[in-house]
Amino acid sequence: MIPPAESLLKYDNPALVSKSTDRKSPKGRPLKVSPQQPANTNPVPPSPKPKSASNDAPKQENEEILNSILPPREWLEGNQLWVQQVSSAPCTRADVIRLEELLDIKLQQRQARETGICPVRRELYSQCFDELIRQVTINCAERGLLLLRVRDEIQMTIAAYQTLYESSVAFGMRKALQAEQGKADMEKSISDLEEEKQELKKQLNEQKTKCETIEKRENEKRQVDEKKHTEEIQFLKRTNQQLKNQLEGIITSKK
Repeated sequence: MIPPAESLLKYDNPALVSKSTDRKSPKGRPLKVSPQQPANTNPVPPSPKPKSASNDAPKQENEEILNSILPPREWLEGNQLWVQQVSSAPCTRADVIRLEELLDIKLQQRQARETGICPVRRELYSQCFDELIRQVTINCAERGLLLLRVRDEIQMTIAAYQTLYESSVAFGMRKALQAEQGKADMEKSISDLEEEKQELKKQLNEQKTKCETIEKRENEKRQVDEKKHTEEIQFLKRTNQQLKNQLEGIITSKK
């Protein structure tokens, strides 16, 4: 396992916990103890000792709270287990200014996007927020715990938005696939309808041709019938005239 990457969160120097494969539990890690004071033969008890103990108790409590808020990171290097705790050193105004400069430098180095969704920018700002929580917790543990609640709420909200975004993307993909499938079905239906249209057009042209042929044949037949009928009428008129003339001749001859 490679050592963790550099972070904007300030850590102490890494400490070696175990050199063999059988790791010791975190409870077995050596604690930092202030150097013991040499034994004093003076019968009067020294006054600084209780004062130091009273000052170390809140400091140790703040360190425990700080470690609970920002747990130490561990990694393996060969068979060696290294642990690096968050720094408990108080911060100054220069540290805050330096943090801002480091944030800008990291954003430029890692080419984070200025707008929109960017995991790199989110990671760097999260590290910066953790560092601010560390700085605040050293001065006021209660304020640090409150900031921890704010950070957790923000992360939970972002996770909810991320889940919503992923579900909406999946929903969009499903709808796109359905639309694509519907488009293919619609194109096939259009193609079938076009073929049917062409077939109907072909049948219509055939029927028109048949109709024209029938009309032409019927017109010719009608013309022939009309001509024959006209000739028959003319013949009957002539016959009628001849019979009329004969009848008039017979009547005239009898007179």
